[in-house]
Amino acid sequence: MHFSLLHLTSVYSNLNINDVLGNYSLTLIDALDTLAVMGNSSEFQKAVKLVIDTVSFDKDSTVQVFEATIRVLGSLLSAHIIITDTKQPFGDMSIKDYDNELLHLAHDLAVRLLPAFENTKTGIPYPRVNLKKGVPPDSHNETCTAGAGSLLVEFGILSRLLGDSTFEWVARRAVKALWSLRSNNTGLLGNVVNIQTGHWVGKQSGLGAGSDSFYEYLLKSYILFGEKEDLDMFNSAYQNIQNHLRRGREACNEGEGDPPLYVNVNMYTGQLMNTWIDSLQAFFPGLQVLIGDVEDAICLHAFYYAIWKRYGALPERYNWQLQAPDVPFYPLRPELVESTYLLYQATKNPFYLHVGMDILQSLEKYTKAKCGYATLHHVVDKTKEDRMESFFLSETCKYLYLLFDEENPVHRSGNKFMFTTEGHVVSVDERFRSSLWEDILPAGEHSLKAKPSEPKAANFSSNCNRVPDERRYLLPLKSNYMRQIDRMVGLI
Repeated sequence: MHFSLLHLTSVYSNLNINDVLGNYSLTLIDALDTLAVMGNSSEFQKAVKLVIDTVSFDKDSTVQVFEATIRVLGSLLSAHIIITDTKQPFGDMSIKDYDNELLHLAHDLAVRLLPAFENTKTGIPYPRVNLKKGVPPDSHNETCTAGAGSLLVEFGILSRLLGDSTFEWVARRAVKALWSLRSNNTGLLGNVVNIQTGHWVGKQSGLGAGSDSFYEYLLKSYILFGEKEDLDMFNSAYQNIQNHLRRGREACNEGEGDPPLYVNVNMYTGQLMNTWIDSLQAFFPGLQVLIGDVEDAICLHAFYYAIWKRYGALPERYNWQLQAPDVPFYPLRPELVESTYLLYQATKNPFYLHVGMDILQSLEKYTKAKCGYATLHHVVDKTKEDRMESFFLSETCKYLYLLFDEENPVHRSGNKFMFTTEGHVVSVDERFRSSLWEDILPAGEHSLKAKPSEPKAANFSSNCNRVPDERRYLLPLKSNYMRQIDRMVGLI
């Protein structure tokens, strides 16, 4: 899941172009672990060798730190972990004479990203860096919360694999800096911040572009590394989201009132700022599944699925008051598929297989092109753009495949796996729960616990609010509530 600076309309006039490409075989790298998850060892090995033989980051390219981290660094680390896993859960993905080349590439890239963390008074990184020259002289001092605060999973894994605390330390410092800037009144964060002054330039607090993966990585960092402070921040953030962003009836599947919906509010007052939501927010039901808030996840997912049913895609922004797209393109985003997959894993309700089939058929019908799948320029008239984002292969296809593949090693191997915000699969491994520098850092610089507590959603008494077995073959949402959501998006 990821922002793409789409919300920074005041700074970047073209909403639909993103300078993530970098001239370093982005799609090839981003798709590596998709090949492994699909069990295609020959293509995986071929792709890895191609990356080792041809990819170099010694280029005069300016890239977004966030996108380079989640799409490239994350994939290199995921593929390295798959290659070196002694259990080889996906089949034989080993590479003959492999000498940690992908880890070395990841290290090289991360070193080239480090200048973004220098000369910033808050510790919050610059949004862009030139891979050869460092931070460009004309750089903006403004970045978004998700972009600066969603680097900890990849940087933390790299640090722990290398035994070098530098990368995790700078990523963690950025998270703590952002966290310290939250509103005293609501506990909410804005979406755009000045990295020198710590002043909030964008005061919108929401779950979509600019904010989404910040919350996701608070929880996923805890799951992977066991740092209790990450869980504490997540629980506090989740409670504030419930208190200030959530609208509609209290329970998903009972009671009167509008369906639950998370809106965009002013970070200081909690007052509604606009009447649109964006497609990136469709990741949130998946995150709710991870903390056991399954009932609420069912409701929010149903809302996004209703929008999909209306258009055969998700518009980038949808105005729930006007019942129409505000920004009408669909760049093959994975967030709804991801939440569908996680809800199916949590409930095993066949309804979510039908949702997946619906999405798959829409993609085939409206986005398929001669050499791949195309971004929809407009979800109403279905015009296409000559562009296939790398996350289509790394996330959208992977989650769809896993939804229907019950026997996949991700589900059956006995290993525990977690997905990064770019859908890269990482084993939840004891070696990531300890670090070689625990005794090196000064007190207060780390808080690694040997036996982390289990994650618990702040607003639930039990860790997992399971859907009862007898509801497994019923609609996950009562039909009257389903119809209510369909009416809400103009389907009926």
